[in-house]
Amino acid sequence: MSTLSRFATGNSLMQRALRSSAITVLGFGASQIIRLASNLILTRLLFPEAFGMMAIVSVFLMGLAMFSDVGVGPAIMGSKRGDERDFLDTAWTIQIIRGLSLWVVALALTWPIALFYQEPDLVWYLPVAALTLLINGFNPTRLETANRHMQAGRVTLIEVATQVVGIIVAVALAFVFQSVWALVVSGIAAALAHLVMLNAFLPGARNRLRWERPAAQELITFGKWIFLSTLCGFAIGQADKVFIGRYLSLADFGLYNIAFFLASFPFMLGGMVMRRLLIPVYRESPPAESAANFARLRKMRGAASAGLFGMAVLLAFGGVWLVDLMYDARYLAAGGIVVLIAVVQMPALVIMTVDQAALAMGDSRRFFVLTLARAVLVVAGILGGLALAGLPGALVGQGLANLAAYPVLVWLIRRHGAWDPALDAACATIGGVLGALAIWLNWEAVAALAQMSPG
Repeated sequence: MSTLSRFATGNSLMQRALRSSAITVLGFGASQIIRLASNLILTRLLFPEAFGMMAIVSVFLMGLAMFSDVGVGPAIMGSKRGDERDFLDTAWTIQIIRGLSLWVVALALTWPIALFYQEPDLVWYLPVAALTLLINGFNPTRLETANRHMQAGRVTLIEVATQVVGIIVAVALAFVFQSVWALVVSGIAAALAHLVMLNAFLPGARNRLRWERPAAQELITFGKWIFLSTLCGFAIGQADKVFIGRYLSLADFGLYNIAFFLASFPFMLGGMVMRRLLIPVYRESPPAESAANFARLRKMRGAASAGLFGMAVLLAFGGVWLVDLMYDARYLAAGGIVVLIAVVQMPALVIMTVDQAALAMGDSRRFFVLTLARAVLVVAGILGGLALAGLPGALVGQGLANLAAYPVLVWLIRRHGAWDPALDAACATIGGVLGALAIWLNWEAVAALAQMSPG
């Protein structure tokens, strides 16, 4: 049997992991190409303030989703009962209750959020956009079952198709109305399309409402630490948009959002691959169990780190050129932001290739300690950076915060035999040298970010 045939049909852990990773990367690449094309079209149909407004809406929705995450997905992927019907139906019931609750909370928080950002139009946009949270609550657990068994093919196709639906709706409405409503309504259309396609095309029994007490107890026990971890995860991933969005004018925040879209490509890809890959791999091949397992995981982490760091370095060196090539003059200031974001995200790329080893071992409590430490450091870094040096200071503070969290990461993963100091040192050295060089070469564009004043 040829190497290609073994890769396509083999059932070993490494073959399934590599196959799932390859499909996920290809799907993500296609998704980002589609997203970039739509972004280029929408930036010509709309205006920078529209992207600033939608960034606020997105942060609000993501905050609600993360503040209420009870870990249904990781629980299904990691639990011994993850394939049992009663367990899955109970998880689905919990997910629906969560979705309904989120929409009610969104209605209650709409006015305070509008006051915080001093944008009255949010009173209309937020309640409608929050319908996506209600819709997502009905997504079948077959999605998590596919991830549990590293069956990424159909899931990836569905995600790409969902994105195409949302983009078609967004471009059509933007062309007709030239309004933020184009972005809001397209999100609802995409959520509905995702729900329909998951039910239509993923194999497996349909979920039914059910509440099995042992399953609910396991989900809640595991999920309480995930809930606390995702509270902190919101601070890690979205604190920049919360505080920078309040600091900058709406137009400048729109530029920041465009830059983040470009610069976060490695971070988003890494997050998607690691979520789908790490928990199953660490569950089936614990690094503390044998030297062979550790070597296998080192090889996997090394390949992932090389790919993610390579993409981050390319964006750091070419961010200014990329923005100048693709966007009109209204968006050129985003180039310096791309450079700086790409550089300061490198420490987070190291963390994401190993931190979920703890979840694979059911250690959600210690995982929470790591996310709490990172959250405190990131918020402090952003706020301190804003006070000292505006937008550039906030971004640098965010990067330094992830570096400062490394000792806590070591404390977490050493317990599970996953710490690889040689690999981490190599990543830190290469990333530091190349990141400093990229900033030096693009210093004029990076220094100009200090002129972005409070809105």
